[in-house]
Amino acid sequence: MTPNPVHLDKIKTTLLSLLIATAGGLTAWLIDLPIPFLLGSTIAVTAASLSGIRIYIPDRLRGFVFFSLGIQAGSGVSPGILDQMVLWPVSFLMLFVALVLVTSLTYLMLRKGFGWDGPTALFSALPGALSFVLVAAMGTSANMVKITVIQCVRLLLLIGFLAPLLAVIARNAPHVVVAVNYDWTIQEAIILLVCGGAGALLGYYSRIPGGMMLGALLASGILHATSIVTAVVPRSIADLGLIVLGVLIGSRVGAEHRTQLVRYLPAALLAFLIGTAASFAAALVVWLLLDIHPAQIALAFAPGALEALTVIAFSLGVDPSYVASHHVVRFLMIAFSVPFLARFVAR
Repeated sequence: MTPNPVHLDKIKTTLLSLLIATAGGLTAWLIDLPIPFLLGSTIAVTAASLSGIRIYIPDRLRGFVFFSLGIQAGSGVSPGILDQMVLWPVSFLMLFVALVLVTSLTYLMLRKGFGWDGPTALFSALPGALSFVLVAAMGTSANMVKITVIQCVRLLLLIGFLAPLLAVIARNAPHVVVAVNYDWTIQEAIILLVCGGAGALLGYYSRIPGGMMLGALLASGILHATSIVTAVVPRSIADLGLIVLGVLIGSRVGAEHRTQLVRYLPAALLAFLIGTAASFAAALVVWLLLDIHPAQIALAFAPGALEALTVIAFSLGVDPSYVASHHVVRFLMIAFSVPFLARFVAR
């Protein structure tokens, strides 16, 4: 039987796309970029696509990635984090205020100042939860080129400016070691796969933006919050998912988008400034009201990514439980509000 030339071409293109993304992720990891396997793969695939190389990922692999990322994000919800929400009600309230301020001010700037459409402005304005925001945006009419530029530039600037600053103010900050359980049992793995798969299917058929990832996230979050499942998804699995996600993001641009990347940089810089200023204002209120070290508050309120900022918290001797809990809560706030906001701005 003669192989289908079209099928073979798709296999070769898929392997080449994954190879480029993996090389980019490993390079970013070696030079210590934030969220290296997402940013590195995205940058590498984007550069390849801009140069004219064809990028392709099968739909089945795309679905598996959304499922695995949702499961991994949900494993960050634990009884310990839920207990901490009772300890810091004012801090979490101000976190919500910061989220509203950053999103609304950036959205208005992009809509009124740059004339962007509603869905693109919304997904560009949302701070943090980068993987979920990009996945959800793919299911809408939003311009992925604009969103990718805004989100990635903001994250790189945030980490680049924040880490050196915190290295100074984090001296003598309280340090609490948080134990992470990676020991899986067969029973836990089966429960998580079955429930996560059911949640992903419900999310898929709901047809809401990012529904498949949100459904898996919700199922995983409930299982971990109730201690039915206690082990955390290994980072290696999440990293593989981020590499493929980088291919999906990078494939949205092509040679025809070269000039647009430079054109969107002013909007990305303004989004970074607005987000930083609004987050700083909310963090300042927490510092004035509560007896919490300013380095902890700065990391918890920074509009960045859970993985990168939690790692910085560990390296600087800052309480990672406070930082991680705030970023998980903000992730959940964004995840559950995005479907409703996306439908509203699309009207």
